[in-house]
Amino acid sequence: MLLRTTFVLLALGAAPAAAELRLMMIEQPGCVWCEAWDREVAPVYDRTAEGQAAPLVRQQLRADLPEGVSLARPATFTPTFVLTDDGHEVGRIEGYPGDSFFWALLGQMLAGRPEG
Repeated sequence: MLLRTTFVLLALGAAPAAAELRLMMIEQPGCVWCEAWDREVAPVYDRTAEGQAAPLVRQQLRADLPEGVSLARPATFTPTFVLTDDGHEVGRIEGYPGDSFFWALLGQMLAGRPEG
């Protein structure tokens, strides 16, 4: 975990301060994979470097997207995690592959986004 956090902090260090990154979790009631993410990741997400860099926003699958948010394509199942930068999709994780894979995939998305 320490190595992952260090990598993410280094990758985000040069990011422009004005960028508004968010991680949108698209979910629906009764989703067992959403519940697994809630048990395994949600309790610590906002205290991690990733959570600080891209605060979590929850979105119901069938609800209208918030104003100013545009996705490359609609989510079709849950959970879908969409990384947005100023409301525009820049990365996506479809499904919940377990906490280890989730952190690795999120770290790749955060590190791979274009600079300023």
